[in-house]
Amino acid sequence: MSKVVLHVTMSLDGFMAGPDVGVEHPMGRGGLRLHDWILKSPADEVDSAVGEEVAAATGAVVLGRRTYDVGVGVWQDTPFPLPCFVLTHRARTPQEMRSGTFTFATDGLEDALRRAEAVADGKDIALMGADVAQQALGAGLLDEINLQLAPVLLGDGRRLFEHLGTDGIELERTRLLASPHVTHLRFRVHRAS
Repeated sequence: MSKVVLHVTMSLDGFMAGPDVGVEHPMGRGGLRLHDWILKSPADEVDSAVGEEVAAATGAVVLGRRTYDVGVGVWQDTPFPLPCFVLTHRARTPQEMRSGTFTFATDGLEDALRRAEAVADGKDIALMGADVAQQALGAGLLDEINLQLAPVLLGDGRRLFEHLGTDGIELERTRLLASPHVTHLRFRVHRAS
């Protein structure tokens, strides 16, 4: 059975993108600094190993429509060379790309996750986008959070952990790795019984 995993980089002050996210600034103004750990050349060994681990473990992706809208022009492909399911209210035909297909899922998050699991071949289903992550976490559908904590203070932008309600969500840290560019944290999400 596939795990649902959020892979995300966040600033020390809790933002996963800077302000004014849009096609001109897909990561928001100043937000691209969050991905310095990915873009540095040569890459740090720890950062490279984490990136390779994510790529090898992922079998499908579920992302939000906004993430798709601002990212597809930058990626010029799917974000991973895998089937990608875009959670949206606007139906459209699948979009074939060089290394995968965007399928537009209009029947809600649970349906998108079922469809992703059907093609993931037992590998992880990666989530992309704040709204999708918050929906999955709030609905008890998220199994793990793979969080990269960047040594950056953005001051404003799109927060990762908001709109989650007042019921606490328990996490168990299962990994802690660090490079000069980022701290890699992995948490198992414990569902309320």
